[in-house]
Amino acid sequence: MKKIAVFSLVVLFLSCTRKQDLFPSETAKIVAKSFYHGDKTTLKEYTTESGYANLSSIQEMFTEDKNSEPHFKVVDEQKEGTVTWIKYSTSYDPKPGIFKLVKEDGVWKVTHNGPKDTGPFLRK
Repeated sequence: MKKIAVFSLVVLFLSCTRKQDLFPSETAKIVAKSFYHGDKTTLKEYTTESGYANLSSIQEMFTEDKNSEPHFKVVDEQKEGTVTWIKYSTSYDPKPGIFKLVKEDGVWKVTHNGPKDTGPFLRK
């Protein structure tokens, strides 16, 4: 009986430590904030390998004060098959940005989108 109780507690603990299944917009907010605040650890956690390589290569040009608030706002969100596109604005940039998100290992992550890869936003 004692073994069953210990096993149950271990399973409960492991299930609670798993990453939350965030909505694409929540992931986009985390990525935007970590990008502008220079938090490479968080940025890497919520991006694909190619997304991280792209964003981290330009991150230093856009780094803001870590105590500042980005005022992240989703302008538009569109789903196309297995890809979700988030058009967002922040207080740091007057021009809205676009994130392309894919599910990787069951978690939404921002991936690389090229200059012409704007998703559904310019096709409207």
